[in-house]
Amino acid sequence: MTATHVFIIGILVAWLAGIRVYLTVFGMGVAGAMGWLDLPNGLEVAQSPWVIGISGILAGAEFFADKIPGVDTGWDLLHTLLRIPAGAFLAASAISTDGNMSAGMLAAGAGAALTSHTLKTATRGLLNTSPEPVSNWTASATEDMTAIGGLALIFAHPEIAAVVILLVTILMALVLWWLWKKIRALRDRLNQPINLGLK
Repeated sequence: MTATHVFIIGILVAWLAGIRVYLTVFGMGVAGAMGWLDLPNGLEVAQSPWVIGISGILAGAEFFADKIPGVDTGWDLLHTLLRIPAGAFLAASAISTDGNMSAGMLAAGAGAALTSHTLKTATRGLLNTSPEPVSNWTASATEDMTAIGGLALIFAHPEIAAVVILLVTILMALVLWWLWKKIRALRDRLNQPINLGLK
């Protein structure tokens, strides 16, 4: 695995942590322990049975919490305090060979996690303005699949994964912009005075 590949892997794993931090760590740990992935030295700690067990329990809790409108928003806001530092740590750990963390990689990982976390949280917050739960469930399931599929692609083909994740980021930003426009247009219509045609 070249230094460039390890750098890309670190940034992309941080991006995934901004969406599903527990599932990302659990997936890496299981795949590494089973020999499916060759983890960088700094990420091999994810293969520990303790890390796999704890992250698996928390991933299960997040799976259910994330499917409940309103609860998911609270969960996301609470995890702002975790996902961004975790993304920074995962990115810096990926390229660390001696346990020392690069300040630049910490910052890059934090930025990647912040980007994906912000887009996810804002999109889910706007989706929660809809009374029906289907859009929320669909978004949550998409995030689950993105974390699992993204991990597999990141380690198999990091350059392709980088392009895919860039496109997904742009798509998330466009969906967020579209949702905001729709909600603002609906709010403006609701705020218009009702004309009953009376003279």
